[in-house]
Amino acid sequence: MEPLHAADPPGADLVRRDLAVVWHPCTQMKDHEALPPVAIRRGRGVWLEGVDGRRYLDAIGSWWVSVFGHCHPEIVAAVQRQAAELEHVMLAGFTHGPAVELAERLVRLAPAGLTRCFYADSGSAAIEIAVKMSFHHWKNVGRPKKRRFVTLANSYHGETLGALAVGSVDLYKEIYRPLLMDVLTAPSPDCYEREPGESWEAHSRRRFEPMRALLETHADEIAAVIVEPLVQCAGQMRMYHPVYLQLLRETCDRLGVHLIADEIAVGMGRTGTTFACEHAGVRPDFLCLSKGLTGGWLPASVVLTTEAVYEAFYDDYVKRTAFLHSHTYSGNPLACAAGLATLDLLERPATRARIVSLGEHLERATAPLAEHPNVTEVRRTGTLVAIEFARDRRTREPFPWVERRGLRAYRHALSRGVLLRPIGNVLYYVPPYVITDAEVDFLVEVTRECLDVACA
Repeated sequence: MEPLHAADPPGADLVRRDLAVVWHPCTQMKDHEALPPVAIRRGRGVWLEGVDGRRYLDAIGSWWVSVFGHCHPEIVAAVQRQAAELEHVMLAGFTHGPAVELAERLVRLAPAGLTRCFYADSGSAAIEIAVKMSFHHWKNVGRPKKRRFVTLANSYHGETLGALAVGSVDLYKEIYRPLLMDVLTAPSPDCYEREPGESWEAHSRRRFEPMRALLETHADEIAAVIVEPLVQCAGQMRMYHPVYLQLLRETCDRLGVHLIADEIAVGMGRTGTTFACEHAGVRPDFLCLSKGLTGGWLPASVVLTTEAVYEAFYDDYVKRTAFLHSHTYSGNPLACAAGLATLDLLERPATRARIVSLGEHLERATAPLAEHPNVTEVRRTGTLVAIEFARDRRTREPFPWVERRGLRAYRHALSRGVLLRPIGNVLYYVPPYVITDAEVDFLVEVTRECLDVACA
């Protein structure tokens, strides 16, 4: 490692040390030869502060987790109080107040009929649990042939092997395909692909027909369908109409198939309601939550399921029906305390009103971006906004991925004090709810510049 020089900027030594020992997620490390990691020392609200004193507006909630901004004082206090009492105890054979209270509150908030909470420590782990639990449920009730899963094209559910298998974004999945179970894939209801003049609802209804046919053909062997309700986040923030979920729930009920709702990214108020499924008035058989569950404070996830699923595992030990799945930090007290404080904030009428007004302001502020000569669509669901750009606006011909136009936008945004992390040719916002309208306007101003830079 090279020694620190007097002329080095603040943070240079930390970055050098980092690159000597840390392998960063979702990163080609060679990129850091030209663009070193940004060294951060603190966060407050929607702002991150680098060790060099520069500030960055966190427009993506640090990978979609920071729903109430960084270091929110109420969550700080809740975690501090809990840390002074109990930092961790295993949840096998033991329990504690924060885990019980968080489960009680989630059950009250979730769609009626979701009565049991199984804790884990990441979004991918929650997906693994739901997949295993669905398969195991059917085995326990005497239907072992129901072992296949249906996913949507362009879907993403995490990067452990089970979660990868039920996803469908080749960028993450293709190299590991030989290790993965085989799944059935239905076309995405993605409304970016709608015909000229076709409404979101009409398109999503039409796209449901292949799913209906697939389920009717294979119902006897299908354990569950897994979807990201309303927004396929890692799949370029593509969005669809709630009617698709209604049709899917009706068909799953008719054919005896589980519905898994992956609300890891879209839950906790992100779509304008506490859970995205509420827009369609449906209840999944498994509801997976993580990311914003703890306000971005600590790794945690939970799978909510029904009493019918729970009862299929409930028997004498010698029957070998128990769900023998565990994570060391399941139900960690500190994470549960952060989750409870996050729910306290989320359930306040002022927060609900702010989520609505923020979504409305985001729509007004970003609408002019649709006139940019390379922008093909500006779309929004709740406080999630996506701006898609292309080489040819008329034909929607994309820029080749090897040109890495999004990286140009990322670098320009950093130079202007904004953290954006485009997905391909899509710039998007997943801002903390505490962002102000003035900060949104600044973000949109920088986004317009980023589009100019990326498309030049």
